[in-house]
Amino acid sequence: MGIDPIANAVRFTYLHTMKDSSSFEVLNDLLDPLSRCLDAESARRVAEFRVAPNVEEKIRVLAEKANEGLLNEDERADYEAIINTADIISILKLKAERHLKSNGS
Repeated sequence: MGIDPIANAVRFTYLHTMKDSSSFEVLNDLLDPLSRCLDAESARRVAEFRVAPNVEEKIRVLAEKANEGLLNEDERADYEAIINTADIISILKLKAERHLKSNGS
């Protein structure tokens, strides 16, 4: 299993996200009812979700450029969108994993 670029993007911005924990809590609250709609197979598929290799590469390149302070305006917008999406995916994956564990799946 390779490096999960979504998890890395989330870790990269963890401190920034946690500065505004109310936004994180709202996102968590919004996704909670959605996660309860998942049957066992859907929850398993969400929990096992991985991004495509070409997307992994784009995330890696943008992360490197971000760390070096070299993102242009369009790249910064793309990277911020990826990070925001990664937050949503990560929370939903965690909720799916918890759903599976609580149902013995």
